[in-house]
Amino acid sequence: MAKPLVVLTVLVFGVSICLTVSTERAEAQGPAGAGASAAAQESSHSFNPMHWMKKDTNNSTGVLASRSDAEKKLTPQLQAQGLLAANVTATEACAPFESVEECLGALHASHNLGLDFYCLRADMTGVHTTADVSHCKVADGEKAQGLHKAIHQLKPDANAKEATKEAEQQARDDLKAISA
Repeated sequence: MAKPLVVLTVLVFGVSICLTVSTERAEAQGPAGAGASAAAQESSHSFNPMHWMKKDTNNSTGVLASRSDAEKKLTPQLQAQGLLAANVTATEACAPFESVEECLGALHASHNLGLDFYCLRADMTGVHTTADVSHCKVADGEKAQGLHKAIHQLKPDANAKEATKEAEQQARDDLKAISA
């Protein structure tokens, strides 16, 4: 007989705690009704952590605001330099890359060292597109690697460190030229 009494006591105690906690939560949510919107607007602190971070309004390289704008402006320049074929746009060539600057570095490195751009792109991004890369020395599986390692893999006798440095500087110069 004592066991059902203990169970009933615990049950009543549990229900009362749940009701107390839910009432406190409702009170913590703030006012409801006609004045709720005014009270919400008075609060200057956002509880969304994404609002706490400062947004970077300047790109580190001073590039155009939009990647597609940059790619549109770069296409004729890259075609004139011989980095892109006349029938290829920067948007098409750079699609698998995370950034335009990374793509430009690959374009310059492939041009400077006489490497197949699509092989270099496949090594750097791990993405094998419709371009034929069967003749390439492709990285292990589809793992992406940096420009330095990709150059070293495709052309072991090249000074990959210097080639990377030069290609990255040329990429920054291209981006500065279109943002001016």
